[in-house]
Amino acid sequence: MFIRRALLAIVALFVIAQVIPYGRAHTNPPVVAEPTWDSPATRALAKRACFDCHSNETTWPWYSHVAPISWFLQSHVDDGRQRLNFSEWNKPYRAASKASREVKSGGMPLSSYLLLHAEARLSDAEKADLARGLDASLGSGSATPR
Repeated sequence: MFIRRALLAIVALFVIAQVIPYGRAHTNPPVVAEPTWDSPATRALAKRACFDCHSNETTWPWYSHVAPISWFLQSHVDDGRQRLNFSEWNKPYRAASKASREVKSGGMPLSSYLLLHAEARLSDAEKADLARGLDASLGSGSATPR
């Protein structure tokens, strides 16, 4: 009896969570300005490994509409865009100067992101290429609009 009530409570909480509006109004604002990429290869690697959280070109998978996963994803994208947004390069970003270090150290992309996005996994050579390209493209982290 206890297990049945506990399961019923969990299901009820899950259903109630679906009516909370946060995390499902996914937007991709327009791309305002991108960095002046040092090469198309750097942009392609950044798009593959970084853009879902660090641009206005996020691909929102089906599970991004299901709470509580939607809350987690929305929070990550909001935070990622605030720290470094390749689509709004008309603003300065302190994190830009650290981007290559994060890639080299394995801090980015986040391991939680890589669990469901195998395409974002970079080989050691790709990490080195992306880090080098980020250093060349982002420089000191100052905004350099096109």
